[in-house]
Amino acid sequence: MRTSPSLRRKLISVAALSAALLTTGTASVAVAQESAPRDASAVPAAQTEAAPGTPAERLIVGYKSGADEAKSNQAAEADAAAKGKEAGEDVDFQRRLGTGAALVDLGSDLTRADVADVVAEYRADPQVAYVVPDRLNKPKADPNDTEYGKQWDLFEATAGMNVPGAWNTTTGTGVTVAVIDTGYVTHSDVAANIVAGYDFIGDTAVSVDGDGRDSNPADPGDWYNANDCGSGIPASNSSWHGTHVAGTIAAVTNNNKGVAGIAYGAKISPVRVLGKCGGYDSDIIDAITWASGGTVSGVPANSNVAKVINMSLGGDGACTSATQSAITAAVNRGTTVVVAAGNENDNVANHSPGNCNNVISVAATNRSGAKASYSNYGSLVDISAPGGQTSTGTANGILSTLNSGTKTPSTESYAYYQGTSMATPHIAGLVALLKSANSSLTPAQIESAIKANARALPGSCSGGCGAGLADAAKTVQAVTGGSGGSTGGTTFTNTTAVSIPDNGSAIESSIAVSGRSGNAPSTLQVGVDITHTYRGDLVVDLVAPDGTSYRLKSSSTSDSADNVNTTYSVNASSEVANGTWKLRVQDVAAQDTGRLNSWKLTF
Repeated sequence: MRTSPSLRRKLISVAALSAALLTTGTASVAVAQESAPRDASAVPAAQTEAAPGTPAERLIVGYKSGADEAKSNQAAEADAAAKGKEAGEDVDFQRRLGTGAALVDLGSDLTRADVADVVAEYRADPQVAYVVPDRLNKPKADPNDTEYGKQWDLFEATAGMNVPGAWNTTTGTGVTVAVIDTGYVTHSDVAANIVAGYDFIGDTAVSVDGDGRDSNPADPGDWYNANDCGSGIPASNSSWHGTHVAGTIAAVTNNNKGVAGIAYGAKISPVRVLGKCGGYDSDIIDAITWASGGTVSGVPANSNVAKVINMSLGGDGACTSATQSAITAAVNRGTTVVVAAGNENDNVANHSPGNCNNVISVAATNRSGAKASYSNYGSLVDISAPGGQTSTGTANGILSTLNSGTKTPSTESYAYYQGTSMATPHIAGLVALLKSANSSLTPAQIESAIKANARALPGSCSGGCGAGLADAAKTVQAVTGGSGGSTGGTTFTNTTAVSIPDNGSAIESSIAVSGRSGNAPSTLQVGVDITHTYRGDLVVDLVAPDGTSYRLKSSSTSDSADNVNTTYSVNASSEVANGTWKLRVQDVAAQDTGRLNSWKLTF
């Protein structure tokens, strides 16, 4: 007697199946079908898969009306055993469907080629009208959150981030996102996804809550009066900024209320660093360290280590060595750091931490897919995401969770905001989806996948908006081995170090590309690793095989940070891929020397 198929088949979650199973015929199929040869190579992939990339575990077989197998379960069972024997597999008759077709089980360990062998046997039988895989269907309905229809940023074809297409694969389960921000004010549409965080504000003038650092990251409000934060600065109500960011990332979804979160299976750890008039680098540095699993003196160990950090914050000037050190250490611990490019309509090179190395720096787009008028730009921007633009209509902003209190907390609410602060959690949410779908991904691999699978901005961007508009579904497909996405393609690397003379002639390093067909991609990834104090002295260009030069980095007298360790995205679609590419680096100011350690091209 055979082992019960239910004991050797993988369980398929009932929740993942649609209410109506697709069938392709009835018990009495009168159309004749010419028998096919037993050629498994002729069986299309679609006839062997339960879902793209997933070999079928069961087949639905329709017999012609006159066949014994169409009427007798015993005959169908004997036929299944015979077909399996011919194919070298163990095939079991399971049951008769309502249409009269037979459901046969293949087991759980077959490859697509194994399934094709069985399908070929059935196709060769003149008494078989059809044989199709028992396909896995999944829910296609939109979330039932009452305000979901207003979240254009998630689903609209023009400038949305194609998030619903990712939810069939991943919702962020198992991933914690640290929101380093103003803290969190209680909101029932986020509460179920909140885990312990920390309040890192040590200065009571900034903290407003009356004490220094503690384990309570509650947001008491960050309002201030006119001139409190500097001469001429007008009064401002409390922003509840961290709560808005948290909702975009992981608002509870399918709860028949409010908004949907991008990674609604993920958890949010609120880490408070911003209070009245802002927050200090020292607190932010400790927050980055603690959130990513590092040790901070006087602070208990983090029991909810984050694999994603969201920093929708920033200030003017270069990325300091102190901040860069904290970010680099976090990334080395396996945490992806996502930061806002800033809202000054200026080059991000002038604003930290959007200009730091080892971060994903995010620019904001509006509802038409163009750079939002306020968004920073430049070669250090990695990717763009919806940030909204309320000047063209309130509903063109980003809707998320908030509080109605003008100073202290009051009733929970929802509101439209705009900013790179709103674009950043879109990418942090996407990172959580990717990390949940493929836990082995490194921060560098995550960044590369997001860039490689971005689509061109549907609107304009002057000055540089990174690799384009992030596409959640396509990126998730890429990291899970599905069709339609790219993990970044083939990489060519030059690891020979070259010294960069101080205020001297440009140096060049070459990479010979071969084996490619056609032109280079519109999102050619150029990874650069340069050690150099005061990196504002440097000008960096990519030179195509035909001599065309693409400026990656301009010099800047205000960018005093060290080193260039980042990935640029270049529209090189007019260039033939094969040939010798060069990286040209020149130091155009005195007093600092450096070294090009390595660089790479990813097609």
